[in-house]
Amino acid sequence: MVKIDIISGFLGAGKTTLIAKLLKEKLQDEKVILIENEFGEIGIDSGFLKSTGIEIREMNSGCICCSLVGDFGAALQEVIEKYSPDRVIIEPSGVGKLSDVIKAVQNAEKEIKQDVKINCAAAVVDVMKCKIHLKNFGEFYTDQIESAGTIILSRTDLPKADKAKVDEAVALIREHNPNVTIVTTPIEELGAGKLIKVMEEGGEDLAKQMMEEMEHGHHEHHHEHDEHCCCGHDHEHHHHEHDEHCGCGHDHEHHHHEHDEHCCCGHDHDHHHEHDGHCGCGHDHHHHHADEVFTSWGHETARKYPLGEIKNIVETLSSSDEYGMILRAKGIVALEDGSWEYFDMVPGEAEVRPGEAEFTGRICVIGTELNEGKLAELFNI
Repeated sequence: MVKIDIISGFLGAGKTTLIAKLLKEKLQDEKVILIENEFGEIGIDSGFLKSTGIEIREMNSGCICCSLVGDFGAALQEVIEKYSPDRVIIEPSGVGKLSDVIKAVQNAEKEIKQDVKINCAAAVVDVMKCKIHLKNFGEFYTDQIESAGTIILSRTDLPKADKAKVDEAVALIREHNPNVTIVTTPIEELGAGKLIKVMEEGGEDLAKQMMEEMEHGHHEHHHEHDEHCCCGHDHEHHHHEHDEHCGCGHDHEHHHHEHDEHCCCGHDHDHHHEHDGHCGCGHDHHHHHADEVFTSWGHETARKYPLGEIKNIVETLSSSDEYGMILRAKGIVALEDGSWEYFDMVPGEAEVRPGEAEFTGRICVIGTELNEGKLAELFNI
């Protein structure tokens, strides 16, 4: 039996950190293959996981469902035949829809020869950004919450993540998935074995729920039939009702957002919206393709940066809006002294740390309305 673990999470939620913990603390004795799908053409996270010794198959050309539908069965069959793994971990793009990744795996199960099963379907949710992401990225964000058997709250160890903040996030999650298992204890305090047990039990509950929904002919937490792949395409030209929400997740009965909250298209919606399928920015949000909402800018570079420059660049990205609405920036670059640095940034948080040498430097920025010229100038590429 080959176990399939799907671990999702919005951009910067911490799913790669979770996977690294599971691999280092619990799964060393298992043969594990990671199928990783990053948004954009420049893969970064595989470098972070390199030290675990895991075998990684990257899919960086488009959203995971478009890559997997139709050929995932063949790809999974190839992986199983080549490596004979005990476990396959699928890490979807942060803007992918978990429900459609689950469907892609279920379809693949029918095609491959070996005995495989979905072992767990988990989502990592940043406790500090749950509220604003639910408001601004509903189309992509709520699907991950609604489709997960287990939700792991990340950054609950931060001083600002007090009981009120955690309780608020839990209540918001329960509105979309009342019976989901929610991990609120910081993952640093939990053993990987405990985390896997909780995720697997949540996976069992999810499997039972999906079977019951199929028997009753309806889907409470998933799109009906195959109207949409995870990228937001409407492949059968059906139309969902959008009573009060545009595709970015905004409630347009309320005409004012909380401070610093933006629609996923990068525009500030403090003004009034129309109710004909368009938000005030003029974009039609009914049927979003991830590539229509989010953009990525990535480069490979042999440039060697002076010590401290990457820290300054990341701080500039975090504090300025002249480069676009930055949702995530990450990379691996060489320094002039021969060492290497990894950097990772989400709004309000940034980390720069020493890392192992890579075959070349790589930089990736994800967001909306990115100013590529300014970014190239900032990184001196």
